[in-house]
Amino acid sequence: MRYRLPSAVPRLYICWLCSSCSKSTKTTAIRNRAGTPMAGSGESARTSAPSPPGPPPGFGEGAPPDNALHALGFEYTRITGTEVLGRLAVTETCCQPFKILNGGVSALMAESTASIGGYMASGYRRVAGVQLSINHLKPARLGDRIEAKANPIQVGRNVQVWEVQIWLLDPSTSEHKDLVSSARVTLLTNLSTPEEMKSYEKGIKKYAKL
Repeated sequence: MRYRLPSAVPRLYICWLCSSCSKSTKTTAIRNRAGTPMAGSGESARTSAPSPPGPPPGFGEGAPPDNALHALGFEYTRITGTEVLGRLAVTETCCQPFKILNGGVSALMAESTASIGGYMASGYRRVAGVQLSINHLKPARLGDRIEAKANPIQVGRNVQVWEVQIWLLDPSTSEHKDLVSSARVTLLTNLSTPEEMKSYEKGIKKYAKL
């Protein structure tokens, strides 16, 4: 028997940067077979989930560097082919029921930051994550701020290996305090790039200069 998602659960597909798919799409509503009104009309409109924050200013074609992380509130502060930095405030959306940062969010941060760095290091050629290893060393709690720092270990023509460290930030100085997670990401690079990704390349170039 096939399992069907409940009607109230949105389907969120992983962004193109990982190996799971080539495009980023999000379905914000699923047809309710029982006949309940769709979000946006009547009573259901008042209970629908709030929209994610708008795209960062100055990014080409109105798209953020990474849709999945952007929906969580992640902000990139540096994007180059040798280093990618970004920060996240740990909200309830990012947490386990115990108010601790979900390890899956850390893994998403690791693969996404490494993938964007690999994309730039390969001359804006499409990349695909093929291996991710992550160690969770210390907890980040609800209300904390964390920073992801991605740097390449090996940049080859067809394979890149990146190290990503996720740090807890000191609330008074914004300096690194404790290492939350350490990850290693292996990417296939130099893959054929769809024509529609040209607009993404232009946006990344603009965003990297902000």
